[in-house]
Amino acid sequence: MLRLDGACGPPGSIVPKPGAGPVMDLSDEELDVVRSSFREIAIDPRASAGLFYDRLFELEPELRRMFPPDMEQQGAKMMSMLGAIVARIHDHAALLPMVGDLARRHAGYGALPAHYARVGEALLWTLEQRLGARCTEGVRDAWRKAYAGLAAAMTAAAARAA
Repeated sequence: MLRLDGACGPPGSIVPKPGAGPVMDLSDEELDVVRSSFREIAIDPRASAGLFYDRLFELEPELRRMFPPDMEQQGAKMMSMLGAIVARIHDHAALLPMVGDLARRHAGYGALPAHYARVGEALLWTLEQRLGARCTEGVRDAWRKAYAGLAAAMTAAAARAA
């Protein structure tokens, strides 16, 4: 079982609690839900990444400057990294060093803790768009929980590196 912690904010929020460390439980069922729903959106990674970044830049237009003009390669990298995270979501020993490295790179690009909430919103929206009616409340809840833990781990790693 994965323990990554600390979502706070309004119901449905995926904002990490400032300074939260790895402390969130994902049940085996939630792990399965995250994995199976990711497999569905990964069938067409280009479409999923395109939706994600379009929504992210709609929510936070100033983030667009942090990315290259041609987003195709960036989208492929994002889907690959998300797949690697999902594949290791049950294994702290493998996941946390990878997530720490990712956080440090993102901090170097100018990512701020406040950006993580918008990324989470864009991710959930992308899941809803790609899965349609299969994006049940259980799917959304599992992803909220998983993303809150991921965002908390990344913000903590970036803060330690600063």
